[in-house]
Amino acid sequence: MVFLDARTLGDVDNLQLIEAEGRLDIYDDTPQELLLSRCRGKEVIIVNKIYLGAEILSKLPDLRLICIAATGINNIDLDYSEKHGIEVMNVAGYSTNSVAQSTFTTLLYLIGRPAYYDAFVKSGAYENSGCFTHHGRPFQELHGKVMGIIGLGAIGKQVARIATAFGMELIFHSSSGKNSHPTYRQCTLHEILEEADVLSIHAPLNAQTKNLICYRELCRMKPGAILINMGRGGIVNETDLARALDEDRIAAAGIDVLSQEPVGPNHPLLGLKNPDRIYISPHMAWASIESRACLVKKIAENIISFKQKSEEAQPLRP
Repeated sequence: MVFLDARTLGDVDNLQLIEAEGRLDIYDDTPQELLLSRCRGKEVIIVNKIYLGAEILSKLPDLRLICIAATGINNIDLDYSEKHGIEVMNVAGYSTNSVAQSTFTTLLYLIGRPAYYDAFVKSGAYENSGCFTHHGRPFQELHGKVMGIIGLGAIGKQVARIATAFGMELIFHSSSGKNSHPTYRQCTLHEILEEADVLSIHAPLNAQTKNLICYRELCRMKPGAILINMGRGGIVNETDLARALDEDRIAAAGIDVLSQEPVGPNHPLLGLKNPDRIYISPHMAWASIESRACLVKKIAENIISFKQKSEEAQPLRP
């Protein structure tokens, strides 16, 4: 077995769960020129973001299982894998609490401006102000505001539960049309754009969601609205978002996922007239300590499950 990009998991202390299932070669990252040599002869490949296309897969006759250290599977040539009997197993449900918590970390940062008030005190401005309080950046309460969620899967539902605890009204839009809820009101895209005080995206990137939120959609939102994208880069057109923020079409945005990761130096969201209107985190909303440990555990469980199914046919080499 080989783990091609273990650095994406950071420091985790339970990799032994995977190592218990066979010999495991671990690499922090794997450049394209070393991909074939590191995969050759391996029956199991563990990978997070490195692309495995037909050109590489066709040269790996021993390969039987690809374990994706994530939920998304768009970095694997699934057509080739299926035609040639290579099983592909991803992991779902490991980061629900982490992403939901990060959603509110982002929202509360944008609405409450704690960095400003912290700097106000630590800079000495507070001690010299002559007043017990300070109102430099007025903030609003979440109570009574409308939370609109795009993508009411497991993460979207957890975000909805937390929003309800804040006293927010919940509405949602299902881009796939498959999700429903007995309590929350389902809306069209136009309705949710026009009604939401906070629009939180938790959908996958696919043909239905690519560029779902562009300039036209942003202009439908309330001028005081906050946009949060915890789904995937590419759902929100980032050039259009920069324009909308600079034109005061919406109040602020919180982004954890970008169309290019890591971000390039000339990205439009890095050149806003007022940088305080956007909070950008480096695709880490999923990555609590508990979430990453759960991910490793589920990868090991996928390998065990595959081995059990394969025992009668052809067991994996130890």
